[in-house]
Amino acid sequence: MAFEEKRAWMMALVTVGAYAAYAAVVLGRAGGTPLAEVPYASPLLWTIAAAIVASILLHIAVSIVSPEGANEKDQRDREISRLGDHIGQSFVVVGGVAALGMALAKWDHFWIANVIYLCFALSAVVGSVAKIVAYRRGFQSW
Repeated sequence: MAFEEKRAWMMALVTVGAYAAYAAVVLGRAGGTPLAEVPYASPLLWTIAAAIVASILLHIAVSIVSPEGANEKDQRDREISRLGDHIGQSFVVVGGVAALGMALAKWDHFWIANVIYLCFALSAVVGSVAKIVAYRRGFQSW
């Protein structure tokens, strides 16, 4: 398995884990209150920070355990990375447009922040899945 494919797996797993932890904390705090009234900023920031730290530590650990190719990227790796990034970035655009519309409609900050976070998470997961599929099944280089 190429090291860049391992990175895609790590990114997907860390992102899913972090977002699931965030959702569990916020939903757990909700109880009977409306979601928009649940304190969400602290868990959001903590899960993002934890995901960044976990991703870095996981990358270091995998680099130590299997160092072959950790610092090497060939043309195929660069093209697959670009393909995955382009596919994933579409969710960043969707999140930005959705957040803009929600802000213009004067929605609560809770919903705006959460749609942005969800779209960032979807961007990372979908981009990583696209990279994994490209490594596993090949891809059409235009």
